[in-house]
Amino acid sequence: MDFEATERLTHAGAMKMLAAAIAKADETGQPQCIAIVDASGELIGEIRMTGAKFLSRKSALAKARTAASNAGPTANIPEEKAPLLARATGGEVTNLPGGLPIKKDGKLIGGIGVGSGTGEQDIAVAQAALTAVGADLLG
Repeated sequence: MDFEATERLTHAGAMKMLAAAIAKADETGQPQCIAIVDASGELIGEIRMTGAKFLSRKSALAKARTAASNAGPTANIPEEKAPLLARATGGEVTNLPGGLPIKKDGKLIGGIGVGSGTGEQDIAVAQAALTAVGADLLG
């Protein structure tokens, strides 16, 4: 087979995810940095909420790209491999919690990364974004 059909997240879907993530972050009282990428790791949408740590923008993007690249939660990367992968990729791969793949019916669509809170807060915000678009819930 030379071609296959693919699904992709639209900008409207990314905006819906960002809105849900912001609402969840507001609910927890923790401003967040949120990044959403497509399956190739290209940024679709991003926000740094007022009061979120500015350096968390980088970790949120790394989380989103890692989740998309590995088709799994960032926290699943083994601790002993994390430093080697981070070094080999110039910091593009992380095992920090808060990165989840965006999957629809088991097919990889992209990744979301959230940073500035605790790992649990970051994951909850990412899960709220996935729920908003009916994506498979992982984490």
